[in-house]
Amino acid sequence: MPVHRIGLGLAAIGRPGYINLGRDRDLPAERTVEAMRRRTHDVLDAAYAAGVRYFDAARSYGRAEEFLAGWVVDHPDVVVGSKWGYTYVAGWRVDAKVHETKDHSVGTFDRQVTETRELLGERLDLYQIHSLTPESGALTDPTLHRHLADLGARGVTIGVSTSGPRQADAIRAAMEIKVDGAPLFHSFQATWNPLEPSAGPALADAHADGRHVIIKEAVANGRLADRDADVLAHALAQPWVDVVLSGAATTAQLASNLRALDVTDPGPLPAPETPDEYWRHRAALPWS
Repeated sequence: MPVHRIGLGLAAIGRPGYINLGRDRDLPAERTVEAMRRRTHDVLDAAYAAGVRYFDAARSYGRAEEFLAGWVVDHPDVVVGSKWGYTYVAGWRVDAKVHETKDHSVGTFDRQVTETRELLGERLDLYQIHSLTPESGALTDPTLHRHLADLGARGVTIGVSTSGPRQADAIRAAMEIKVDGAPLFHSFQATWNPLEPSAGPALADAHADGRHVIIKEAVANGRLADRDADVLAHALAQPWVDVVLSGAATTAQLASNLRALDVTDPGPLPAPETPDEYWRHRAALPWS
């Protein structure tokens, strides 16, 4: 049966460096573009064979959109999401001082949506603001809202992903934004896991209002990898969750993640941290 409720995010395999734990063990020793393309396609193939049909990329995930674009040609029945707002600047280096830069201006949107559509064309189904926070100008820029609404009018679902200790505030603020009397954002993606569940009530409200809810970082960038099936099952059990993303970097990790579908009782899970504690810890994770 198709696994519609588990999706695959490409943050860990679209670029050579990321903050997930255990990457030296998970990825090829030589992380060339072609080696990472092969790894991405291997994981995509395994996910598709298992029934996964939602795939999530971003402009800042190195060449993730490019890798995905070459693969979706032969897979017309999948749903493709991507994100804009971060620019990848690491030059395909793991040891870069800066890996991505954030800018939610209308100029960045116009540039990045053009880049995304040059790769994905009409296969782009969902386009999200990347890592929205309450301080982002994307919440108050009517010109940007109009540009996003124009993309939505062409059949692309407009959404946000959120980050940081005030995810709930960002979600609630975005829910209030309307263009021509209609809600602008129809999909909300947020970090949610046993260590950082603070966005849950806002996501529940979004779901109750008819918005789509996607969970990312359910295993906390590898911190909960030893309980991956349990924590993914815990996320899937929330009545307001539509899709939970696997961030697998190997086919073995993907298979382990998919076992969440068979977990009926995840048992005791780690106690939550405060949002500030959780995001401080995440910010300190090394790119490797």
